[in-house]
Amino acid sequence: MMQTVNIHEAKTNLSRLLDGVVHGEPFIIAKAGKPIVHVIPYQKKEASAKRIGFMPSAHIPDDFDTLGAEEIATMFAGKEE
Repeated sequence: MMQTVNIHEAKTNLSRLLDGVVHGEPFIIAKAGKPIVHVIPYQKKEASAKRIGFMPSAHIPDDFDTLGAEEIATMFAGKEE
C-alpha cells in the first residue's frame, strides 16, 4: 500500500520522502486526511519525431510568401478599393 503523509510530515521529512520516490516509493500528501497530491518520479517525455510531408498532394504556389501583399498593404493604409 502507498504511503500517505499529512502536509506537516511532508514538510518535515521532504528530503527523506523524495529519496524514497527516487528509489521507486511514490507517496501521497493529504490535507485533513484527504489526498491532494500524488508524488511520483519525474519522467522526461521523449521528443516526438516531426511529421514532414504529411500533405504530399498539397500544392504551394511559388509566390506564397507574397500572396495577397497588395491587398494587405491597402487594408493597413486604410484605403478602400
